[in-house]
Amino acid sequence: MRAIDEVPDRARTAYGTSVGVQPGLCGTVSLLVEDGDTSLAMHSGDVPVLGTPRVVALAEEASVEAVAVALGPDTTTVGYQVQLTHLAPTPVGGKVTAEATLESVEGRRLTFRVSVSDARGLVAAGRITRVVVDRNRFLERAQGDPD
Repeated sequence: MRAIDEVPDRARTAYGTSVGVQPGLCGTVSLLVEDGDTSLAMHSGDVPVLGTPRVVALAEEASVEAVAVALGPDTTTVGYQVQLTHLAPTPVGGKVTAEATLESVEGRRLTFRVSVSDARGLVAAGRITRVVVDRNRFLERAQGDPD
């Protein structure tokens, strides 16, 4: 593992203590539920309502949206931990909206409070933690290049 001083300048914001984002950033995304979004289609259940994997993906999308403009061009975030409770079903044709608010920044770890709602109320709620990384270095490591 390299010391922080050995990390190239372009990656310093991803691997240093300052990632350029502050708590309070928010992101919102909406989805009109279609057949492909259901638990039946995603093989996570056998009912034609919004599937939990799609709820998780929507909440993650909102968290990515929350920090997109605050990150440098060489940085991105990757998923680290998801804690989400899926509370209510949403039928095909229903509209859901996911909201994510950045609650805390601990080094490279960003923790978001997330909620997903539809016309009837709260559908899901929880927390998502993402980690700020240098995009190119992350992709190199994913391909197995040791560095």
